[in-house]
Order: sequence, then structure tokens, then C-alpha cells
Amino acid sequence: VQLQASGGGLVQSGGSLTLSCLVSGLTFGDSSITWYRQAPGKAREGVSCFSVSGSTLYLDSVKGRFTISRDNVKNTVYLKMDNLEPEDTAIYYCAAIRRCSWFREGPYDYWGRGTLVTVSS
Repeated sequence: VQLQASGGGLVQSGGSLTLSCLVSGLTFGDSSITWYRQAPGKAREGVSCFSVSGSTLYLDSVKGRFTISRDNVKNTVYLKMDNLEPEDTAIYYCAAIRRCSWFREGPYDYWGRGTLVTVSS
């Protein structure tokens, strides 16, 4: 199983980025996929989740700014991040998870290398 996150970068406060997560090795349509992040010196936190049933969940601090979506043909999950803030600076990871209700802390079944998002003030 592989989950490849990409799309990170350096952006100014108020800017936008879209992250992508390419999934292989599992039945994509049967998997809930979550994004979580870890900032330096801080615990990891779940950011968003897209369930098999099509429901989505978000961390309170990103509601209205981040949008998760998935393309079942491309086996890819996206995280569109608008109005970014310096507090969003972190390494972002995507992971497969059994239940989106667990997305804030896990556990995660599979995850890959993250992609770094840096938001300058």
C-alpha cells in the first residue's frame, strides 16, 4: 500500500495550495482517506477526512477554508487549502483510516511521506 502526498510549498498568508494524495495497493473506493498534519514541536492532528459513504469531516480551525475531495477514477484525494494562515504551517500527510470519526487522532492504517506546507506572515 502506498499513499503519496504532494503539492506542498511556500505560500504567503492568505494564499492557497492544493495537496494531492495518490493511493495505490488498496481498494480505493472502499477506503476512507484522511489528511493529518504535524507542526514542529506539536502533536499531530487530523485535518480532514473523506469517508467511503461520501461524508466529509474537518478540524474546526480549517472549516470554511479547506475542502477535501476525491477522484475515484484517479485514486486521488485532494485537499484544497484557501486563506492559509501561518498556523497551518506543518508537514501534511494522507492516510487510510477505517472510520472518519477517528480522524482527529487516529489510528491510521496506512500513511506515506508527507508534504511540507509553509505559510509566511
